[in-house]
Amino acid sequence: MRILRLALAQINHVVGDFKGNYQKISEYIDRARDKGADLIAFPELCLTGYPPEDLLLKPGFIEENLTYLHKIVDKTEDITAIIGFVDRDDDIYNSAAIIHHKKLAGIYHKIFLPNYGVFDEDRYFQAGQEVLVFVLNDVTIGVNICEDIWYPGGPTRDQALYGGAEVVINISSSPYYYGKGISRYRMLATRAEDNVVIVAYLNTVGGQDELVFDGNSMVISEEGSLISKSPSFEEHLLLTTLHPDNVFNKRIHDPRRRKEKIFIQPDRTLRKIPLATSAGKNVDEFENSGIIEFLDLTAEVYKALQTGLIDYVKKNGFGKVVLGISGGIDSALVLAIAADSLGKENVIGISMPSQFTSEQSKADARKIAENFGIRFYEIPITDLYENYLKDLKPVFGKRKKDTTEENIQARIRGNLLMAFSNKFGLLVLATGNKSEISVGYCTLYGDMVGGFSVIKDVYKTMVYDLVRYRNNLAGTDIIPQSILNKAPSAELKEDQKDTDSLPPYDILDPILKAYVEEDHSVDEIISFGFEERTVKKVVKLIDQNEYKRRQAAPGIKITNRAFGKDRRFPITNRYTGNNI
Repeated sequence: MRILRLALAQINHVVGDFKGNYQKISEYIDRARDKGADLIAFPELCLTGYPPEDLLLKPGFIEENLTYLHKIVDKTEDITAIIGFVDRDDDIYNSAAIIHHKKLAGIYHKIFLPNYGVFDEDRYFQAGQEVLVFVLNDVTIGVNICEDIWYPGGPTRDQALYGGAEVVINISSSPYYYGKGISRYRMLATRAEDNVVIVAYLNTVGGQDELVFDGNSMVISEEGSLISKSPSFEEHLLLTTLHPDNVFNKRIHDPRRRKEKIFIQPDRTLRKIPLATSAGKNVDEFENSGIIEFLDLTAEVYKALQTGLIDYVKKNGFGKVVLGISGGIDSALVLAIAADSLGKENVIGISMPSQFTSEQSKADARKIAENFGIRFYEIPITDLYENYLKDLKPVFGKRKKDTTEENIQARIRGNLLMAFSNKFGLLVLATGNKSEISVGYCTLYGDMVGGFSVIKDVYKTMVYDLVRYRNNLAGTDIIPQSILNKAPSAELKEDQKDTDSLPPYDILDPILKAYVEEDHSVDEIISFGFEERTVKKVVKLIDQNEYKRRQAAPGIKITNRAFGKDRRFPITNRYTGNNI
């Protein structure tokens, strides 16, 4: 019986760090060889890091990527490796190199280039025109890249039906949003079953600016069942023994494939590359990985936020972070994520109470800092605020107090946070959530101040879920129950509540999701059962506050449509199609 010992290297690479990425790739090649693997695959553009964006427009960047590819070729004695890199020919291509026993045996160019959501691949790459299979140890293997496998009639079908591939390896850098791991698995299982082929899916892992990659690499049988799976948000070497004879046996019992092969013509040319037989060393050391289950939704989101924060801080050379702790639930969640991710010794919290801050909020701020063991400062802003009002009184005269005075308080706090940042070299973490940022319930240069916005794409209702999840992990109210119980308030004036300005969050958040993520019209959202006046008010606030979102700190993408790369609207805009 034929077998193939496959290794999938789920690694966390860094954009532009050719030396570091090369060293990590080399280490994993050595590990896989020592384990007895015949073949090891690495993620999409693992050599350059993903996404490299406009670095691809620099000729020197392309050249250095090719230089390091040739260095990797020399590392592949007694093993076959699939490496994601940028190929240069008449144009540049998102590519996979097939390297066999110190020789570059073939190159596959990605065919389907995504140009939606966070993707801009048409901006940079030329599309490939040829599908490719190679034969290793008498096993026919197809290789394609990320988006290529999402199309039912795409390269996977051509490789399996016309190229005879018994195994298809898809190397990917597929960004995370909540629930994507499960939906991705369902799609891959469909491709495997429809094409009667073993699908080995390899995803990268880690954070890159606003994007997080969840890993969840997996191998799926020709019947659509899960054979092995890597963990979420962790580097991992997935080892799996494949049995391609099972694919052949299943295919000969399916007459539909014969007819399809005759009557449906392939969409692309196909090239087959024979490779010399390569028996893995130390075969007795090869141990098949098991199946690590998907995380449940709340745990998955919490882990994604941790991953995004850790990598943003470490990859950009920061050591410690600072954040304002108001005694409210948003800053409490960001504090928890920061302490869990970076260590309590690397987190500094500052409480900045004013005359409008309740005694309960002051106590809660102190308590949560104590519970997580972080360094904590309390700097009252009342005197600063009064001095502002005094100096502005000759200009403001007898005008009534309004949001101007509220925003002054927020901007004083922003100034203090930035003073800590400048003096001590700290990264300021903004603590605003998606619900607030959507409707502009935040202050430019105030509570929006920060180098990184951890929960920028997390709705307020999910903030509560995440806090409850963290308390359940601790087995105690490490985030005080009083924070969960109190009515949300910015505390910028007497007896202020968020509901003075906004609908309750359990009403607001579904409206936001329908309009921001799903592009439903006002009339459609009203038809879902929401009050007309509320819907029109919310939509107007969203549309009016694009200018604020453009100036917000980058933050971690969690939903399937985040502000920033995902959702791009003009600030200057007179479109009135929303009937408001």
